[in-house]
Amino acid sequence: MNKALIIAEAGVNHNGNLELAKKLVDVAKSAGADIIKFQTFISKNVVSKNAKKAEYQKKNHNKEESQLEMVKKLELSFEEFANLYEYCKDKDIEFMSTAFDFESIDFLDALGLVNWKIPSGEITNLPYLIKIAKLNKPVILSTGMSTMEDIRSAIQVLKDNESGELIVLHCTTEYPTPFEDVNLRAMNTIKEEFGVKVGYSDHTKGIEVPIAAVALGATVIEKHFTLDRNMEGPDHKASLEPDELAAMVKAIRNVEKALGSCEKKPADSEIKNMAIARKSIIAKHAIKAGEIFSDDNLTVKRPGNGISPMKWFEIIGRKASRDFEEDELIEI
Repeated sequence: MNKALIIAEAGVNHNGNLELAKKLVDVAKSAGADIIKFQTFISKNVVSKNAKKAEYQKKNHNKEESQLEMVKKLELSFEEFANLYEYCKDKDIEFMSTAFDFESIDFLDALGLVNWKIPSGEITNLPYLIKIAKLNKPVILSTGMSTMEDIRSAIQVLKDNESGELIVLHCTTEYPTPFEDVNLRAMNTIKEEFGVKVGYSDHTKGIEVPIAAVALGATVIEKHFTLDRNMEGPDHKASLEPDELAAMVKAIRNVEKALGSCEKKPADSEIKNMAIARKSIIAKHAIKAGEIFSDDNLTVKRPGNGISPMKWFEIIGRKASRDFEEDELIEI
């Protein structure tokens, strides 16, 4: 069975607090996620003082603050991330973080990051794409807000600069994403068009859509989570709480088991029910030896451990070899 890689996206839901970040690690591990992902950045390198907040950020955070002021409060230092990296190793869950600037890329590379995530906002950032590609490591590319041409261009840059294995995530960059804007079938359009592995980064409320994505063939699922949706911060409202994250992971693993193979055959668990649920050819009433089997003296009833009704016309017209009582299985 091919299992989807489940990334529990902590993002900045630690609110700039290392101890909260560690609690998020504990939650992700307990829920059964494969990876916990954060966001590494130096605020002044990423956001200009003139950058405006998105509408969801204004709604979920202090309206008076600029985007730079907001982001600065959500920043963890490199030293804190090094601490967090070791904490994840101790907890036996893979640490991952999206780098948003070149200094952060260099830091995470030195730290030993295995898998690299390119966020939707960087898909048109050529210098950034080249920098990531030249690490020659596996790359997960998010495609929120993107056209097929945007994706094509980014993939080409990554290939031209010899990036590692590529997985492309379908995504809608809105927090939370309305269900009607998910367009989940586009995930497999990307797969067919570019010949890549695909996955899904989810920002909807609830857990239904990522589960559906796995059923459609997603190899990676990324989902935001938080300790408490009522905490102050831009991403908490569109995140799962701990029990919901655990429920999503469990449901995905159950769906993966249920997908099975492409072969249609009786499951081991149902073979014992065949004789109970199917039917056999039986005597409609008492039949004497030598009597001709016909529509008048034969019928079909449970159990199904006798002659199959599919052989009805092979039995009709033959002579009874012995006496049969009513409801007795016919033998020839």
